[in-house]
Amino acid sequence: MPVDHLKTLIRDVPDFPLPGILFRDVTPLLRDPGALREVTAAFATRFRGQVDVVAGIESRGFIFGAPLAVELGVGFVPVRKAGKLPAEKVSLEYELEYGTSILEIHADAVRPGERVLLVDDLLATGGTARAAAGLIAALGGTVAAVAVVIELLFLEGRATLPGTEVHALLQY
Repeated sequence: MPVDHLKTLIRDVPDFPLPGILFRDVTPLLRDPGALREVTAAFATRFRGQVDVVAGIESRGFIFGAPLAVELGVGFVPVRKAGKLPAEKVSLEYELEYGTSILEIHADAVRPGERVLLVDDLLATGGTARAAAGLIAALGGTVAAVAVVIELLFLEGRATLPGTEVHALLQY
């Protein structure tokens, strides 16, 4: 299903969050119900029957991951920034393009052997996806694939996820 026309709904924001970074903003795409439906349908077509749970990375991964989980008929698991989850959790510190951060997941969010589809809006250097995949592995799950709306090819983020399928709807 060709989706390149969705690029017209991605806004470029220069110098955000730091000078020299060109931020690809998906909020105009989210505002368009047809486009949001199209993204969900494209991911669902690719992964139907192949995953047991969808894990969305805070925060835009929640927006794309939750409706996808509903469409696939599986559960949804949030992967959060530090300090946001109330129950027992596992944590992992990782490097971003512009600093470090910590991701957490509830200790009971993924069962051993479950196939997890990891969803986010964008794959840049791969640090966030790699950290989320590490959390899933720590719980005994398997990352079936990483699905993103946008992949920044020049940052080679998929190279940091060897052996993991990366499915990007749009590439820059």
